[in-house]
Amino acid sequence: MAHLGLIALMVREYDDAITFYTERLGFELVEDTPRPDGSRWVVVRPRGARETALLLARASTAEQLARVGDQTGGRVGLFLHTEDFAADRARMSAAGVRFREEPRHEPYGSVAVFEDLYGNRWDLIQPRG
Repeated sequence: MAHLGLIALMVREYDDAITFYTERLGFELVEDTPRPDGSRWVVVRPRGARETALLLARASTAEQLARVGDQTGGRVGLFLHTEDFAADRARMSAAGVRFREEPRHEPYGSVAVFEDLYGNRWDLIQPRG
């Protein structure tokens, strides 16, 4: 197996999620296809990425809706790598992304935790070397 293709992330509404990921994080919308059941196949990914993307899946049951924003039990569950930590953090902050901490410089790289529009925690990370 070569790589992960898609990671499903439950959202409340497609359009709000698309706006957040494309306008605030700078991702590209890869696909937005209506499905016969009224749902949509919505895929976004960081610009330039070719392997792994996010499938934005609208919650369709009460149980799924209860998990939106807390799919990893409050832990960081997604890791967004960057080649220019300072510039991307500044751009994201200016676009309204909420960072939960000041940048840290760890042995593995520069990192700061941020939240998506639902409260899922992400690491913005520039790996060392």
